[in-house]
Amino acid sequence: MISGIGAAIPSIATQLNTPASGAANAQGTDSGSSFADVFQSAVGSVDSLENSADQQVINMLQGSKNADISKTMVSVEKADVAFQLMMQVRNKVVSAYQDMEKMQF
Repeated sequence: MISGIGAAIPSIATQLNTPASGAANAQGTDSGSSFADVFQSAVGSVDSLENSADQQVINMLQGSKNADISKTMVSVEKADVAFQLMMQVRNKVVSAYQDMEKMQF
């Protein structure tokens, strides 16, 4: 039930390092997916971690027999770290966009 942040962070980082579809390779063909697709996939991963953490917290509060406080706390922290990573990526993208806006051609 707990999908590890150790798997989510490399997945997000790998997705962000793949070339965008707008960037053509040496033969002039597209390679990879667009940045929007990659970012949407990363947001989906963060959302699934958060949903998992929410469900575990609900199970804990309802007194479910298979609720484990340590797994619940780890799941909540994983979701928090993944969200913070996503926000930092967003901040870098916004900063890069603002830098490009300032350029004069």
